[in-house]
Amino acid sequence: MWIALIVCLLLLTVNVVIGVYVERKLSAFMQDRLGPMEVGKWGLLQVFADLLKLFQKEDIVPENAQKRLFLFAPWIIFLSVFGAFAVIPLSSGTFLQGSQTEMGLMLLMGIVSLDSLGILLAGWTSNNKYSLLGAIRSAAQLVSYEIPLGLSLLCIVLISGSLNLQEISVQQGIFSAEPQYLFGLKGLGIDVTQAGGFLSWNVVRMPLFFFLFIIYFIASLAEANRAPFDIPEAESELVGGFHTEYAGMRWALLFLSEYGMMLLVSVLGVILFWGSWYSPLPNIGSVRLADWTNGEPSTIYATVIGFVWLMLKAYILIAIQMWVRWTLPRLRVDQLMYLCWKVLTPFALIFVAISALWSLLM
Repeated sequence: MWIALIVCLLLLTVNVVIGVYVERKLSAFMQDRLGPMEVGKWGLLQVFADLLKLFQKEDIVPENAQKRLFLFAPWIIFLSVFGAFAVIPLSSGTFLQGSQTEMGLMLLMGIVSLDSLGILLAGWTSNNKYSLLGAIRSAAQLVSYEIPLGLSLLCIVLISGSLNLQEISVQQGIFSAEPQYLFGLKGLGIDVTQAGGFLSWNVVRMPLFFFLFIIYFIASLAEANRAPFDIPEAESELVGGFHTEYAGMRWALLFLSEYGMMLLVSVLGVILFWGSWYSPLPNIGSVRLADWTNGEPSTIYATVIGFVWLMLKAYILIAIQMWVRWTLPRLRVDQLMYLCWKVLTPFALIFVAISALWSLLM
């Protein structure tokens, strides 16, 4: 357990260092700029210089703020993100498989929902009208988008027959104890369990899940407060939104949580749709690509290579999140709610019905 906790904490810390640097460079590339270049080779030390600066900044608390709750709010946000990793299987090995609770997916959603409480507290206790407006926007946004997000997860549960994230992961490759058929159609009689690779992923097992993944991805952007759903921060309207009054390391903790949430929703998307820690390479005849790139179950090699595949796929999704941020303009509040309640939620409900019928008939 302690090994898993230390790994998760290191993962969040390294993720924010990599994420900030990559986002600066990626946005600079998209806008024909250089990005950070002066501190270290290619600006690699710029993030560490920023962290050193934040360590030295004074921790200012507004005079009329509710001090205890104001200081505690960033920790609620951070702990809701950090705690959710407890049920995330980072690999097939014993040390990185997370909690094996049978209600893992439901527990994860319950922990993550505490994030909105922390944001609401951060804005309300700041005694700042811009912070309060950002907090109210965030509460409305998070509560709304958790509905299509939850419905998209329900579709995976219906097809997989489990809430255990490790079990959902195992089903999507060569280690599965149950036969997996191409496109989920038993009638075709094409068993792809031993082939493995992308042929066993949920997004292929049920081909319509590609469109469900788009719903999940859009809702996850709103869950992580990423553009075009960053109206709780909205620096052009609300100065800095719910974190306007925070300074120094408490401000850094809020952004550690944001990048942690980006990683969490990306890892969860990979686990549910893109084969989790399995290699995308299938076995083709005598060329055993899936066997070579997954290793034997419960070995050190399988643990390491599974973690590498999971992180690689997750960072592809994080790069797409950054791409979206620097491409699309911020939505208005009414556009945000229209997209959630009149577009994503109805389509997600349709997918729930399709998934239920698919699990019964196929």
